[in-house]
Amino acid sequence: MGFFKKKVGIIADVIRCDEPTYLIWKWHPNGTKLGEHKREISIRTGSKLRVKDGEVAVFVYKQKDRTMQDYVVGPYEEKIKTANLPVLTSILGAFYGGDTPFQAEIYFINLANIIQTKIVVPYFDVCDPRYPDFAVPVAVRGTISFKINDYKEFIKLHRLDSFSLDDFQNQIRDTVSRYVKDTVANAPTTHNIPVVKIEARTSAINDIVEEELREKLKKNFGVIASAIDIGIIEIDKSSSGYRELVEITTDITSAYVKAQTEANIENYAENLRIQREEEQYAKHMQTKSANLGAYQIEKQAEVGIAGAEALGQMGANNAGNVDLGGNGGMGFNPAAMMASMAVGGVVGQNIASVMNGAMSGNGYVATPPPVPTVVYNVAKDGKPTGPYDIAKLTEMIASGELLPDSLVWSQGMANWEKANTIDELKELFSPPII
Repeated sequence: MGFFKKKVGIIADVIRCDEPTYLIWKWHPNGTKLGEHKREISIRTGSKLRVKDGEVAVFVYKQKDRTMQDYVVGPYEEKIKTANLPVLTSILGAFYGGDTPFQAEIYFINLANIIQTKIVVPYFDVCDPRYPDFAVPVAVRGTISFKINDYKEFIKLHRLDSFSLDDFQNQIRDTVSRYVKDTVANAPTTHNIPVVKIEARTSAINDIVEEELREKLKKNFGVIASAIDIGIIEIDKSSSGYRELVEITTDITSAYVKAQTEANIENYAENLRIQREEEQYAKHMQTKSANLGAYQIEKQAEVGIAGAEALGQMGANNAGNVDLGGNGGMGFNPAAMMASMAVGGVVGQNIASVMNGAMSGNGYVATPPPVPTVVYNVAKDGKPTGPYDIAKLTEMIASGELLPDSLVWSQGMANWEKANTIDELKELFSPPII
């Protein structure tokens, strides 16, 4: 006798799920209520099983005091045979109840359906760690969408025979609400989000919650969160805590901004003073270098004049006269003559050196000063930088550091001006003619 041999007079069932929305649904014959008829656990001979795409049918039955499970993944539509349920091939014995080959509970699990659950977290107090005395009431609303991904893991985590979608949604809602509440309450401390600005950081908090909750829901409930959307984080702005916190933070912010502004102005003025002094010093050094040669010639000339005066003085004192003994003279004065010759030689060499240098362009003639270079300071982030020469400014334009409306200043300018208003610079912004 065949294992699934159909008995005369027995009507076969069509086992399928026609529920429009469900996550887990227990099959029972059409026209009956769940739990009122034994046929819902008595699979008739020749019954047809119909499993849609995105569904899985789970057969749960007993075998030698053990609970067994078989899975039929859709799409599938055939009469039930042992070949379709491998575990059933080991079942031997007669029909149960006189009209059925085996008894089993059949559950349909929806793998395609996405369940959306609303999340509402009523007002709770959030404190800024910098001002712990001022608690601000905050509420959160949003939705979470989830579906079953690994149905075998889902079955391990949940009893199919007692599964209730409403209870399951409540469990997920409670878990998500607790986590969202903890995340928002700790956002000022953990993520440095000011309480008074927490509404504007809804997107950032949503990203934090979504990343953590996905893993929690998969591990604890066997579902995949397809979307977690914190739509609104709402502050009770009528509360005394919020008003007092806003007042305090506004005063502190104003004082800080004022102090920063004054410090920036002071630093800016000091930087300009330093730059002016450096530019003046640089120009002084250029002038000094340019005049060094003339200064050396002047000193050489002074030496020559001094030597000539000394020589003349010696002559006035008759140091270099030659006396042949007449008129009561004493004859030659060799020492005086030698001194005169030495001084004359030095003077002659000095004068000759200066004159030769002046004539030939060598020697002590001053090196010409460097060609003056125009440099500009550039304002960046409210602070002066530079100075930069034209070559450097050209590079800055090419790299995008210097724009036509960037402010520049050079020695002799009364105010900072846009770069493209300076005749010397505006041509640098023009594209080259090819």
